[in-house]
Amino acid sequence: MARTLYVAAAGPDSGMSAVVLGLFEAMSRRVGRVAAFRPLTRDGARDRLLELIERRYLIDVRPAWGTTYDHIYADPDAAMATVLERFGTLDHENDAVLVIGTDYRAAGAANEPSLNAQLATNLSAAAIVVVDGRSGEDADEVATAAALARSVLIEHGAPVLGVVANRVPPERMNDVRVSLERIRREPEELIAVMPGSRLIEAPSVEQVLEACDAHLISGDPNRLDDQALAFTVAAMTLPRVLGGLKTGGLVFVPGDRFDILVGVLMAHRSNTFPRLSGVVLTGGVTPDPIITRLLAGLGTGLPVALTNRTTFDAATRVAAARGRLTDGSWRRADAALSLVSQHLDTTALLDRLDLTRSRTVTPLMFEHDLAERARADRRRIVLPEGTEPRVLRAAAAVTKRGIADIILLGAPEQVLAAATQSGVDLTGMEILDPCDEKLRHRMAAEYAAARAHKGITFEAALDIVTDVSYAGTLLVRLGLADGMVSGAVHTTAHTIRPAFELIGTREGTSIVSSVFFMCLADRVLVYGDCAVNPDPTAPQLADIAVSSAHTAEAFGVEPRVALLSYSTGDSGHGVDVDKVRQATELVRGRAPDLAVEGPIQYDAATDAGVAATKLPGSAVAGRATVLIFPDLNTGNNTYKAVQRSAGALAVGPVLQGLRKPVNDLSRGATVQDIITTIAITAVQAQQLTAEADAVPSGTVSSGTVPSGTTTGPVAK
Repeated sequence: MARTLYVAAAGPDSGMSAVVLGLFEAMSRRVGRVAAFRPLTRDGARDRLLELIERRYLIDVRPAWGTTYDHIYADPDAAMATVLERFGTLDHENDAVLVIGTDYRAAGAANEPSLNAQLATNLSAAAIVVVDGRSGEDADEVATAAALARSVLIEHGAPVLGVVANRVPPERMNDVRVSLERIRREPEELIAVMPGSRLIEAPSVEQVLEACDAHLISGDPNRLDDQALAFTVAAMTLPRVLGGLKTGGLVFVPGDRFDILVGVLMAHRSNTFPRLSGVVLTGGVTPDPIITRLLAGLGTGLPVALTNRTTFDAATRVAAARGRLTDGSWRRADAALSLVSQHLDTTALLDRLDLTRSRTVTPLMFEHDLAERARADRRRIVLPEGTEPRVLRAAAAVTKRGIADIILLGAPEQVLAAATQSGVDLTGMEILDPCDEKLRHRMAAEYAAARAHKGITFEAALDIVTDVSYAGTLLVRLGLADGMVSGAVHTTAHTIRPAFELIGTREGTSIVSSVFFMCLADRVLVYGDCAVNPDPTAPQLADIAVSSAHTAEAFGVEPRVALLSYSTGDSGHGVDVDKVRQATELVRGRAPDLAVEGPIQYDAATDAGVAATKLPGSAVAGRATVLIFPDLNTGNNTYKAVQRSAGALAVGPVLQGLRKPVNDLSRGATVQDIITTIAITAVQAQQLTAEADAVPSGTVSSGTVPSGTTTGPVAK
């Protein structure tokens, strides 16, 4: 039976959706299978919150609602039976269920506290109460509303784990907390006070355009998802208008004031004024062709729209627009998750729910653990591709979440222009120009010294170090950065060859190799080597296996290593099988405590039923978590087949065996792929530092490209 948590609002407009999203994420970090369940819907209509959860967490929520409000009021017993029947399926198929209570928007809302209590009791759920922190004239009224909702739940037999006051004005935060502390029933009861968020509640630019019947005439359509955090009516002279601009603001410009329009766009582009979310031209006056040409030349990407309505009418209509967490904006959802993580102790709450952490590592748990570990000891990660839009968006997310400190490489004016075009705020990041004379000379001296044995002179090095891949690698070598992530627009060769030349391999490691973390629906597997070494020898294969096991363990995956072949156990012979058999024996000799099996076929390694037939009694067969492929051809094709056919998230390639972390991206990498790889690189840097502190440093081999190493695009 799953552990069940019921989120009960104490009234309308509590902002319950943000709490639900945060709790669902926290529960998904603990256990492998979590379901969301809405007992009641209006007329069986689509539920936007369930759809948001479905999109964000890639789960099927179609059966995740019980019945309708009309049904529950017309025939309570039959309706409750339907709810319990539909809940029962989720209860048996999942480790935990998050139940979303009523929203007080249906007829009979006055009865909803009692209805929530009955539902929570019948579903054997513990509850958490969410109250609107803006209600009433003082903090005591907020506490009273929470206490009333809690008492109804308790009277019906539903245990209440905590109370959350949401959307509390900043100036009332402390008073509300004091009032809630006064009504606390027991020391373990959770008390949380969450402020309102303009980013969550503000309308998107698209909603603004809908509200005032405007249509886009220039700018990036992808920016329509941005939130309009403030509004400015440009009805004065340009200096006064510029002085009134606000970060994330949307500006209403009278349609015939093209001088104001150009001035506002120049201010946005300059990066010395607040970044805007959009411009609406009022009055239906279409810009002259020469102005349209100028707008295109500025290339800000800022949405500019046109409406036939007057400035006053348009601004009045937009003032009534409100954002919705469920409108599909990832930025809005991320803001909600950040708010919950900062102000709600989900760890304590889930401990009280007795939600024991699963031994299975799911993709969400894997990514969360990475981010948490990276945040715990922040590292400086250099991103050589400082003008690539995906890299910039990932860098902004990493900086905002505190995962790592970011260095972007490139000419500052080009990086700033690319950030403006992509709508990215570079606050908190460092921009370094490889062509800066002081930095360039320092890097050239280091490179010339490191490659003197290859005949590299200082003069030659001055040219080489302006290449961003070499510059990024040299920053890592010099200790100015802890790790590097590149490859979104560069080949594998361009990314990792400088690392072979300048970073070198770790002591005790004969070969640089790679792994992919394959995030399946219910577990994470480690595949190695699928990107670097075409045809490793038996000793090299053993080295790859040991390195991959260490990498898996370092990232929370219990290593059970399978060295793969077309034959299992002693059933086959031949050069290829014998290589794997020899490598397996070498691994057992080097790491006697490591669970390892080989040669073994993929099905015997991962399927318990096949394992029972082909290799009974094995500690690895049927349970392998680290799968080592005999050559690059097999590994690269297999990871891509699993990625595409099973819909798995493939994180990597993650390089292993280097003295300092450098990681390569796929040129098709998404923003989330880049974020995850940055977190992995930061954690690798932490581990290498810890190992260096624990063990006296020895001789490290000079970095050379391993014999037969592929550095072509096939590795991606």
